[in-house]
Amino acid sequence: MKKLIIIALAFLMVETFHEMSLQAQDLAYYKQIVKELSSAKYQGRGYAKGGANKAGKYLQKEFAKAGVDEVVCQPFTIDINTFPGKMELSADGRKLTPGVDFSMREYSPGVHGEFPVYHVDTLNYDPEKMFADLAKPEYANCLVVCEFWFAYNHGKDFSRLQKAGGCTNAGLIQTWTSPIKFYKAYGHRVVEKPIIWMTPEAVEGIKTVRADIDNKFLKDYELFNVITKVEGRRHDSCYVFTAHYDHLGNLGKKVFYAGANDNASGTAAIVTLAKYYAQNRPEYDMYFIAFSGEDANLRGSEYYAEHPVVPLSQIKYLFNIDMIGDNNPVQYCEVSNEGMRGYALFEKLNDGKHYFKSLNRGELAGNSDHYPFAVRHVPCIFLENEEGDAFKYYHTIFDTYDNFLIDAYEPIFKLVRDFVEEY
Repeated sequence: MKKLIIIALAFLMVETFHEMSLQAQDLAYYKQIVKELSSAKYQGRGYAKGGANKAGKYLQKEFAKAGVDEVVCQPFTIDINTFPGKMELSADGRKLTPGVDFSMREYSPGVHGEFPVYHVDTLNYDPEKMFADLAKPEYANCLVVCEFWFAYNHGKDFSRLQKAGGCTNAGLIQTWTSPIKFYKAYGHRVVEKPIIWMTPEAVEGIKTVRADIDNKFLKDYELFNVITKVEGRRHDSCYVFTAHYDHLGNLGKKVFYAGANDNASGTAAIVTLAKYYAQNRPEYDMYFIAFSGEDANLRGSEYYAEHPVVPLSQIKYLFNIDMIGDNNPVQYCEVSNEGMRGYALFEKLNDGKHYFKSLNRGELAGNSDHYPFAVRHVPCIFLENEEGDAFKYYHTIFDTYDNFLIDAYEPIFKLVRDFVEEY
């Protein structure tokens, strides 16, 4: 009996040591990948300076080093508006800082010149008075200032201000609270008049704005998804792990969006998962797909869903990991209709092993790369650790390696691993 106890303890110690060493190795490697992808070398993994494609080539090498059985690239093209050139703005002679005081709406043209400013009276809003004011000579070729959500809620009026023939104003300034954000989702076109986002502090009471801002529209710009495979013992079904590796790129010549949380964190996670399964041969084939073009309205995942390397009907479950570089003890997720048959197992595993305080299942939305699969009836879950201390930096220049957090990585890694083992 004593001998059996000693053997059991020895076995437990070996397993414990193996688990601890695996975790330590994964965490160090995970952080290494996040740091690399969010470095200046990749210029925010955007499009104008080739950062996304440079990151894709880096990931090809990392997946190969992880020991996967196959690494291929799937090319596709997008049309996208970018801002890699001049990015200078001043208000009443005070120079403003791009990414801090202002940013550009992704579909904005460039803007050059000095402009008077018209401030919309939102407390006593009268659209007829506004248009009458804007017809006065002193407001010819002006920039109209209004809070973003107010303009959004009065879209019919403000749409006139965005069209060349609708009003004599030169463009719009929309205020957004600090830290100022930047987007790419609707950058597949360029509108007629510029739209500048500014913080309320930067725009308060100003009378004139001087701008020297360039845009560059890229037509049929080539990107690619990185698709890797770890062969299992069975090939009739597969698991798929996805994350997007592109981000927002540049705002002018000097400013770039590092995107450590969004989504170097999720990309690093699927690389470490690929390494784990390469070392622990799975029952089923495993595919790990790093998408590009997500920040350009899910273009990479949509293209893949239309041109899959394995039939979508063979996917047992898909895990889309996005923005997990945070510390919220409640894990946010979205689940497709077909994926709901596995959701109870996620809750059971989390409740039993206390990976997170709870799972918060939100309404399915087209906010990340799971969506093109969900609408095609693929069982899938979207994992995003939002509303933690890092979330306030989402889509800002402050989403850097120094501000991303590692708290959610290990629990998500284990939750996904455990699910695959039991599903």
